[in-house]
Amino acid sequence: MLRSALVVCAICMGGCGALIETEPPPDLYSLTPKSTFPESMPLVDWQLVIEEPSAARGLDTPRIAVRPSPTQLQYVAGSRWTSRAPKMVQTLLVESFENSGKIVAVGRQAIGLRSDYNLKTELREFQAEYYDGEKIGLVRVRINAKLIKQPEQEIIASENFERVVRPENEGMQAIVNAFDRALGSVMKKLVEWALVTPVS
Repeated sequence: MLRSALVVCAICMGGCGALIETEPPPDLYSLTPKSTFPESMPLVDWQLVIEEPSAARGLDTPRIAVRPSPTQLQYVAGSRWTSRAPKMVQTLLVESFENSGKIVAVGRQAIGLRSDYNLKTELREFQAEYYDGEKIGLVRVRINAKLIKQPEQEIIASENFERVVRPENEGMQAIVNAFDRALGSVMKKLVEWALVTPVS
């Protein structure tokens, strides 16, 4: 009796499986923090909180964005970032500031760090661009940053950072490498600017 029940169960499961369309899991990609900075940067004795970047809805996603035209946004099929793009950038910024070795303490807003300054950023461009049917397009990263003095909530400086990189070939890994180089360049400039601005 038990054996018959198991046979029926197996047949039912087999039949159900035939009705369900399954897609392979997406390939996951992550980017790397910046780790090389000029020794001439000042050593600062203040604490910094890095807020999660804001972003337009089309970029606030783990999907890898592509623009076939300036007015159209699509996504790479079968590939994802390991987390939402703004969250990933926040993590990489924290690690980049730590890697500079020039700041007393830096952390995310969520950990409750009492800060002297907050870094508020907006992820304005974070996509590959393939205008006019290009096979090898461009990767564009642009971040607006505001340094806010606490507890006054006073914006003491604001700056835009942008880098455009062309992938070496059409492959997905080459596109991700271009994102890594573009974001790395932006983060390096942003870290240097943020550490120098309050003491300048």
